Amino acid sequence: MEPFKSLDSTKLNFNHIKIWYTSGMGFFTDAYDLFIIGAILDVFNAYHLPGFTLNSLYTGLLASSAIFTAIFGQLIFGVLGDFVGRKTVYGIEASLLAAGAALSAFSPNIIWLIIFRSIMGIGIGGDYPISATIMSEYANVKDRGKLVALVFANQGIGSLVAVAVGAISAFTLPPDLSWRVMAFVGAIPAATVIYLRRKVPETPRYSALKGDTENLQKSVQFVAKENVNSKAPANVKIQRMSFSQFFSKYWLLLLGTAGTWFILDIAFYGTGIYSGPIVSAVLGKPASVGNEIVNAGIPFMVGFFGYFTAVALMDKLGRKPIQTLGFIMMAVLYGTVAFLAVSKGAKLEGFLIPSADAFALYALSYFFIDFGPNTTTFIIPSEVYPTSYRTTGHGISAAAGKTGAAITTFYFSYLLSSIGIKGVLEMLAAVSVVGAVLTLIAIKEPKLKSLEEASQDSVLVESQETK
Repeated sequence: MEPFKSLDSTKLNFNHIKIWYTSGMGFFTDAYDLFIIGAILDVFNAYHLPGFTLNSLYTGLLASSAIFTAIFGQLIFGVLGDFVGRKTVYGIEASLLAAGAALSAFSPNIIWLIIFRSIMGIGIGGDYPISATIMSEYANVKDRGKLVALVFANQGIGSLVAVAVGAISAFTLPPDLSWRVMAFVGAIPAATVIYLRRKVPETPRYSALKGDTENLQKSVQFVAKENVNSKAPANVKIQRMSFSQFFSKYWLLLLGTAGTWFILDIAFYGTGIYSGPIVSAVLGKPASVGNEIVNAGIPFMVGFFGYFTAVALMDKLGRKPIQTLGFIMMAVLYGTVAFLAVSKGAKLEGFLIPSADAFALYALSYFFIDFGPNTTTFIIPSEVYPTSYRTTGHGISAAAGKTGAAITTFYFSYLLSSIGIKGVLEMLAAVSVVGAVLTLIAIKEPKLKSLEEASQDSVLVESQETK
C-alpha cells in the first residue's frame, strides 16, 4: 500500500519550486552569516572601533554566539514541529532570524552585538528541522534528494553574496558603516519569506498523523494538482509512537546522523569562520582588509560548485556514497596539505610545494565538504525518521552538528596559535576518517524510496467498513 502515491509520483512543478524558495532563504542567511562574521572580525581587528575592541573572549563569543543559540533553536523547533505541527511554527524562526540580523547592524557596542546575534542564532537553528522536513514531506520520490539539496544549496549562494557584500563594503565604506551593512544584508532574504511561510499548508504526512483528512487532501493537491490521481486515501492514518519506542528503534541511526553532522561541522565552521587567518597564513598578509576578505572567500567560491554537484547527483548516486566519498576526500586533502606544510612549533614557515598549489588543495576541500557531508547530513535526517519524530530527529542531528561548530569556533583561534595550521589540518583529517567510518556503519540509504519505506513509518489505511 502506497497511501501517498499521488504525491510521490507527481512530476516536478512550480509549487515544488515555490516551497524550495520559501524553505531555502534561511539557509542563505546561515551561510551568509558564517562568512560575514569572519569579515566583521577582520574589520574590528584592523580598525579597533570604539565599543568594539576585541579580546580573546569577545572574539570567541562573537564568532560562536549565534552557533550556540542555534543549538537551542534546533532542539526547540524540532520538538515543536512534531508536537504542534510544521505549519504552526513555520515563519516564527524566519522572523527571529531576520530581526536578529537587522538589529545586529544597529548594535551600540559589542555586548549588544553578541545579544542580537544570539537571537538570530535561535532563528537559524529553528529553520533547520522545519524547512528540511517540509520540503521532504512535500517532495516526490524521484526528485526528493534534489529538492532538499536545493534548499540547502542556498548556503552556496549566501556564501558568494557574503564575499561580495563584505569586499564591496570594506573597499567603499568607512569601517564603522561597512560592518553594519555587512550585518544588515543578512536580514533581507529571510524577511522576504515570512509571509510565504505562513501560507504554506500543513504537510500531508503530518496531517495524516493528526487525522486531519480535510488538510490532508488540501496539502496533497497543493503540489499534486496536475496528477489525475491527486487524492490521498481519506482513511489514511500515521501512527504516533512513544519516544521510548522511537529511541529503541532508531538509536543507531540517530548516532549516525548526529555523529556525522557533529564531525562535519567541526571542519566546516572552524575553517569557515577563520578562513581569513588561515588563508593569510598560507598566502601571506594582504594589503587591505578588502583584499583579505576576497582571499578568504576563495574556498567558499570553490565550495559553491560542490552544492550544485550534489543537487545534480543526489538522486543518482545516493546519499550514503556521496557522504562517504566527501569525508574520505576531506581526510585526503587535509592530510596532504598538512604533510606538505613546514612548520616550526605552531608557526607555518612554508610548504614543500609552491604556496599557491598548497592553497589550491586546501580550497578543494571545500568542494568535497559541500558536495559531500555538508549537504547529505542535512538531507538524510529529513527522510529516515518517522513522521511523529521527523523534525525531532532532524533537530537533534542538527544540534549535534552545531555543537561541533560551537566547540571548534570557540577554540579554533586557540588551536591555530597553539598547534598551528599543520596540527589543525592533521586533527581535521583524523576526524574526517571517523566520519566516513560512522557513515558506513550507521547510515541508511533512502534514495528513491518513499518516506514511509525509508523511515519504516507505521501507516494504517482503514477499510471503509471499519470506518
